[in-house]
Amino acid sequence: MSRTVAQTEEPEFDPVEVALAFCGGDACATIAALLDELQFVRGQLALTEAGMSVGFTRGWKPHFGGEQ
Repeated sequence: MSRTVAQTEEPEFDPVEVALAFCGGDACATIAALLDELQFVRGQLALTEAGMSVGFTRGWKPHFGGEQ
């Protein structure tokens, strides 16, 4: 049997360029936006950590702070 794999052409993009373009090319605005997003995601992780039981995740529990 012959099997043909369909390949799709996905455009290559640079995430740095995309982030800069999102902020109109302003590097300071890009950094500020990314730091704001990071703060939001950390807050969501803290909420998840507070609200999840260990039994729900079979022993794994998210933790905030960078330690593994």
